[in-house]
Amino acid sequence: MDVISEAVEDLRIGQVYGRRAEVPATFAGRFEACDGVGFHVLLRGEGWLMSEDAAPMRMRAGDVAVVPHGAAHGFGPDPCALAALPPAPTGFQDAPPEPMPVDMICGIYRLERGGSIHPFLRSLPGLLLIASDARMAALAALLTEDLDRPREGMLVNQRALVDLVLVHALRLWHAEHRATDPAWDALTDPGIAAALREIHDSPEAPWTVDRLSRTAGMSRTAFTRRFTALVGEPPMAYLIGRRLHRGAQLLRETDAPLAAIARRVGYATEFAFAGAFRREFGVAPGRFRRLTEPLLLRDAG
Repeated sequence: MDVISEAVEDLRIGQVYGRRAEVPATFAGRFEACDGVGFHVLLRGEGWLMSEDAAPMRMRAGDVAVVPHGAAHGFGPDPCALAALPPAPTGFQDAPPEPMPVDMICGIYRLERGGSIHPFLRSLPGLLLIASDARMAALAALLTEDLDRPREGMLVNQRALVDLVLVHALRLWHAEHRATDPAWDALTDPGIAAALREIHDSPEAPWTVDRLSRTAGMSRTAFTRRFTALVGEPPMAYLIGRRLHRGAQLLRETDAPLAAIARRVGYATEFAFAGAFRREFGVAPGRFRRLTEPLLLRDAG
């Protein structure tokens, strides 16, 4: 099971934004908690990363900071308490007339229309500091160029580049922490991993707790207890979430009729799917499809 791909695909039901920020060496700002995932790549300069749950971390040019589940965090020239930082400016900023000492690109996936962050991302610390490599430097350069020079195809290109930066950052983190921090504890248990693979490969199948527990080679009670402890929610709640997230992806990425999408994610009728979808995302499927039409990355951040 490719847990990084699964996690990033889940984020595509939201909006993806990216921007470049060139600021003075004295810049200090706090980014509030949000429903989503973000990253910062420091192109030039240095500073300190602050969070609520960890000691300040020194960030140097080339480093990447990843916020896997939207935790509040900050950046400044000196280590300090997160609460001591002023709110950071948001939205698109005009480029300064001359280069600034600190230069970074930022990317964020906002889940404003509901949905949830994958358990793999929720299992990570609130703020990751990752040393770059040549591939990350190349991806950052491509994204920076596209942010600076809007042109045909920028929407598709920037979304793809934001995906690639996040995927590569997560790969680097996993490679560095493989021995002490498995990609996701649920995947270290053979039985739970087997059940998760079945759910992800065939969410439309008529799964029950009994059937999943047999796949895991466990009793129903032991399976439910173990699955809930490792994944963070009971098996059927997780299954429903997978079905609805897949449905949201299909609504966003295809023009398939609602009835066809409902069948592809395991619902007998479009009405049953629509009711479950509204409970999860707060809007009807048709309205979700209209609201999540792609936006230009430079318009927000």
